[in-house]
Amino acid sequence: MRQGDAAYPPALSQYLGKDAPSSIAILGDPQTLNATKLALFCSVKCPARLILQTHDLAHELVQARVTVIGGFHSPVEKECLRILLRGSQPVIICPARSLGKLRISKEWKRPLDEGRLLFLSPFPDNRHRSDVQMSLYRNRFVAALANRVFIPYAGPLSKTEQFCREILAWRKPVHTFRYAANESLITLGARPLTPDEGTQIALGVPNGSED
Repeated sequence: MRQGDAAYPPALSQYLGKDAPSSIAILGDPQTLNATKLALFCSVKCPARLILQTHDLAHELVQARVTVIGGFHSPVEKECLRILLRGSQPVIICPARSLGKLRISKEWKRPLDEGRLLFLSPFPDNRHRSDVQMSLYRNRFVAALANRVFIPYAGPLSKTEQFCREILAWRKPVHTFRYAANESLITLGARPLTPDEGTQIALGVPNGSED
């Protein structure tokens, strides 16, 4: 998919400007891009209580049939991906590398064959190994495509917290758990939620529609 094609997501140009990718590699059903999407990001190290709450939230997202997009790189994100792939809703994976030579794991094959798993990459075919800059760009790419963003936890002064600042500057809705360790995120402008508020109300994405 090339910039200028009718199907090219306008959000990429809107949020990334001159840094929007000139083309996007796609594996899977591109119609999934039309769904309302929730992006998931989490620091590598995360408090145990928030890990459990995030796993519970992933199960709620499956029940609510919310389309989730992410790089699914940190341990919390990887576990959420395993939960999401057991559902029947679409999932979008954006590796921090090209799709060339991408190995399709056993847990990916069935949802890919069923048309509910989509892989996207803004990187050229020769970028087989990811690095820090590619990971940061991938995260911006994911956030630009998403309608809303959920960050279970961002360590103080971490790259994830700095990234949250950038997303909030875009005026894109960012959610996090109401928890002492997330006070810095909440102070920045992330919208806090408690576990008992419910996915559909707290994230505003009931039945795949945006509020």
